[in-house]
Amino acid sequence: MTRWRADRTWLVYRGAESFGMALGWTLAPVYFVQEVGMDPLQLVLTGTFMEIGYFLFEVPTGVVADSYSRRASVIVAQVIMGISFVVTGLVTSVPLILAAAALMGFGWTFKSGAIDAWLADEVGPERLGREYQRGAQVARIFTLVGIGAAVGLALVDLSLPIVAGGLVLVALGGLLVLVMPETGFEPAAPEELSALRSMTHTARRGGRLMRARPILLLILGITFFGGMWSESVDRLWEAQFLVNIGVPAFAGFNSVIWFGILNAVAVLLAIAIAQPLSRRFANASWRGMTWSLFWLDSVMVATTVAFAFAGNFGTAVLAYWGICVARSLAGPVYSTWLNANIEDSSVRATVISMTNLGDSAGEWGGGPALGLVGNAFGIRAALATGAAALTPALLLYGLALRRGDETTSFDAVPQPEG
Repeated sequence: MTRWRADRTWLVYRGAESFGMALGWTLAPVYFVQEVGMDPLQLVLTGTFMEIGYFLFEVPTGVVADSYSRRASVIVAQVIMGISFVVTGLVTSVPLILAAAALMGFGWTFKSGAIDAWLADEVGPERLGREYQRGAQVARIFTLVGIGAAVGLALVDLSLPIVAGGLVLVALGGLLVLVMPETGFEPAAPEELSALRSMTHTARRGGRLMRARPILLLILGITFFGGMWSESVDRLWEAQFLVNIGVPAFAGFNSVIWFGILNAVAVLLAIAIAQPLSRRFANASWRGMTWSLFWLDSVMVATTVAFAFAGNFGTAVLAYWGICVARSLAGPVYSTWLNANIEDSSVRATVISMTNLGDSAGEWGGGPALGLVGNAFGIRAALATGAAALTPALLLYGLALRRGDETTSFDAVPQPEG
């Protein structure tokens, strides 16, 4: 079978993965609360176990992607993540669900860094911002379709969409085996090196680049605080509605239908708002992207506080939609921004993996603490604490703007000897 063009493969990948992830995640927290009976701490621990698996293997799998094949790494990721979803949907045991979450984190590491590095090498830096924006729009559309499918399946059984999402991801992995190209990849280390020395060589080069460019260390801090914030919202927003806000008894709608509507409208708003802004974001300067991320993170802080202390359904819904839209807009801008700070393509996946460790550390480091706050003081307090955890990132964006021009060329960094 003839391999596809990289841009076509990217859009299919973004659409299919977004569809599978929407199937698997949209109503998983409802399944955890209503079928498994998880409390706030256990809900957060699902994310913590996922991030522990991610944290332990992120850099090694990033090095594998740089040393051997980014294409193979992305394919492996889809299969492992799909298996994790299938296991989650077939069990109601908290320990097994936590183990499946750790497997999801492990699988995610194979694509984290690898997919961004693959795209950058295949389409070139001049088209990268455009492709991220196109991919984000495709992802939003297929997320919307996935949400609708998840609601329909969940009305039959809450576990069905989780299992179906896993099967979609496994199928995507099989498709990528047949159609995904890899023409721009060059192994990071000399072929004569052994496997272990090759990976060590690449990791050392990536680490030296991180130390040589202070901006990458600031990005590491930004992702750490972002990870702490995201853990509160991702694990507790459904519980906030179920426990504190409630859902209206309108036309016989139950919580499954309401959560489907909330997610679907959030995606539609992101599509409507992102479309006129996508070209501006794609063509923005480095400083423009930094300011955009600063303001989008500021909106996330404000809307998370509003969501935490909302006293009625309408206010909570508007705040939640604000969180979702700002986050959706920030994603492709952040990916473009990060890649703009990595000059050496041969260690791109490794460096991206290293910065992603900041997000992972924030999630598994701060998640249990937020869960304990939720158990002791309530879900509102945990959400508000998560919003407070994101505020230091705003200061780091300010430092990034001041240091943006103080870059060190990778060529000037002493290279490790074979």
